[in-house]
Amino acid sequence: MALRTEKELSETLRSHWLKAVAAIELRNFGYAISLLQGILKQEPRFLTGRQLLRRAEVTKNKSAKKSFLNISTAPIAVMKAQREIKRDPNRAVEMLEKVLEEEPYHRQANLVLKEAALAADWPEIGVFALRTLLEENPRDVKVLYELGRLYHQLGENEREVEVYSRITEIDPLDAGALRLGKDASARASMKRGGWTQAESYRDLIKDKEMATSLEQQSRMRLSDESLDKQIAEAHARQQAEPANIDLSRRLGALNEQKQDFEAAIRWYQQAVDLTKGADAGLIRKVADLKIKRLDHQIAAVEEFLSSHDLGHELYAQKSEELKIAQRKRAEILLEDASKRVERNPTDLQLRFELGEHLANAGHFRQALPELQRARQNPNARLKAMNLLGRCYRELGMLDLAMKQLEEASKEILSMDAMKKEIVYNLGLVYEQMGEREKSLNCMKQIYEVDYGYKDVATRVESSYQ
Repeated sequence: MALRTEKELSETLRSHWLKAVAAIELRNFGYAISLLQGILKQEPRFLTGRQLLRRAEVTKNKSAKKSFLNISTAPIAVMKAQREIKRDPNRAVEMLEKVLEEEPYHRQANLVLKEAALAADWPEIGVFALRTLLEENPRDVKVLYELGRLYHQLGENEREVEVYSRITEIDPLDAGALRLGKDASARASMKRGGWTQAESYRDLIKDKEMATSLEQQSRMRLSDESLDKQIAEAHARQQAEPANIDLSRRLGALNEQKQDFEAAIRWYQQAVDLTKGADAGLIRKVADLKIKRLDHQIAAVEEFLSSHDLGHELYAQKSEELKIAQRKRAEILLEDASKRVERNPTDLQLRFELGEHLANAGHFRQALPELQRARQNPNARLKAMNLLGRCYRELGMLDLAMKQLEEASKEILSMDAMKKEIVYNLGLVYEQMGEREKSLNCMKQIYEVDYGYKDVATRVESSYQ
């Protein structure tokens, strides 16, 4: 069953949604949770609302004082909800949300939420329940297996591959994950090529010896000589079968391995054209290769500049080449992000990525509306607020920058990488506002946990001299 988006909410629910977002901005989590629970009773398929609800519950739970006298009633409530699934899965979901309000990472509650969501034909909410558990413990192999099986049921083979790859990283000897990951990869390959009727990819290749050759190549990194031979073989076959998407993709992969990015881009682009732009993975691959090509150019020029002084006859030319390459890189990322937002205008993660690329390209004013919308995405919220602070600072709106960064800093309890960046940027804003004491206090917070972070040590130690 299709999910509901913000635009599809009724006027009343949309009004409550905007109030909930505002309440979270003001750190009034109790009110926000109440509003969001009310929305989800009427629109249980509003996944973005459920994500924001969980984020508010997690933040509230982290900041609440724990009492050892409290006895959790969650196990009993979860058992009642589990019994309710067969009769009314929608009601079971509501019951579980009451448990998760107090214990958002409760393992059994989230697992039963997945069962109830599947019974109600809301598989995306089942995925969300499992990903919530992985947010707390990314190395929970049992939950990863559950997620892999669910992606398999949904036919999301690419994501299934990612899950089994994560299990293999945790335990390289897990034969089950290796086998399931390989199977999922084969299904993903067939699906990308549009060969959904084939029993296996071998059925798509008439020459069985060629199939065996392709399998062997995938297990080893080829030498330059072998690569040239394989490229020649694949090219000959492609000439005979110009409409074969797999051969165009194969030629792209071989040329990428050879680091011939021009040829790789050309072949992957041909695969995009053959699928008429229906394969988002291929489109993303072309963009990634263009970035990879520019990264190699930038690295080569930077190496030259670092090993030669200003007096070298080519220094000025290479400096200009570096600026051009960096500008092209930013333009490609921006163009790619803009196209993806056009295709999926309600995807808040894509909105964040567009805002991020706009900010990195120096288009701070254009980045503001994208990042403001991205704050509604629980997974991108803090990053979006940090970037908003940076944009406001660049535009000279220091009071707005300060407000944004102060709120973001309050939402993170531990001094992790994200909080360090936010607090550092807040310190820079205070400095520009002439609030030297507050600025120094920000730097000291970071200094206490990470001496080597940026120029924090210099800033703090010089204040004692």
